[in-house]
Amino acid sequence: MKSPSSHAVLLAAAVLWACGGAETSSQSQPKAASDAAKSDPMPSAEAEATSWTASTDSRESVRPGSEVASPAVGEKVESTKSPDVIYVPTPQPVVDKMLELAKVKKSDVVYDLGCGDGRIVVTAAKRYGARAFGFDVDPARVAEARENVKASGVEDLVTIEQKDIFTLDLSPASVVTLYLLPELNVRLIPQLEALKPGARVVSHDFDMAGVKPVKQLSVKPEGERSHEVYLWTTPLKKTASSQPKSDG
Repeated sequence: MKSPSSHAVLLAAAVLWACGGAETSSQSQPKAASDAAKSDPMPSAEAEATSWTASTDSRESVRPGSEVASPAVGEKVESTKSPDVIYVPTPQPVVDKMLELAKVKKSDVVYDLGCGDGRIVVTAAKRYGARAFGFDVDPARVAEARENVKASGVEDLVTIEQKDIFTLDLSPASVVTLYLLPELNVRLIPQLEALKPGARVVSHDFDMAGVKPVKQLSVKPEGERSHEVYLWTTPLKKTASSQPKSDG
């Protein structure tokens, strides 16, 4: 995600999303992405992101052959909107490191923006006893996450909602987790600035231009590529280049 050309690809393809990762079948992937996967069994974050944007162009938010659970009687469902990125799951060792880096504790309220299958909020509840909320615009991911919450026995702590993350009030959260593209992280800055002082924002793989992280580290699960994890605290620390110039 560092080269100008790759950023151009990402900018051209970003549309609007929610929750944290998703597999696409080989049949639904563009041929270029499938060929790249064969030659590179451990793709970089940049290659994965390029695959997301190429797949997003198909506007297929649900995997072929997958079933979307019907909403419960009386349940409010958000209007249909295409995800900003195709879901790619965060490896569990990376999930563990993200929550560890954010120093999650029982008193925290964790918001996962683009929750995918709900693994981050489930882990926050099971391991730390934290109250957690997962948000995703894709009804297939919402149904899957709710199933995982129930199977994990954390229904009293975890809530999954079908929401457009760019419309959310994030102020109740003390920890926010992200696995989005860099441009989408930047788009969230005004919402993140509404967080209370001392809140933590942690991102898998992608940074946030104009905002300086307080910590960055690498995680390499066995047999996989290396993953970057970024941590910011509020109030966000803007870089010098992002500060408005003084007329004086």
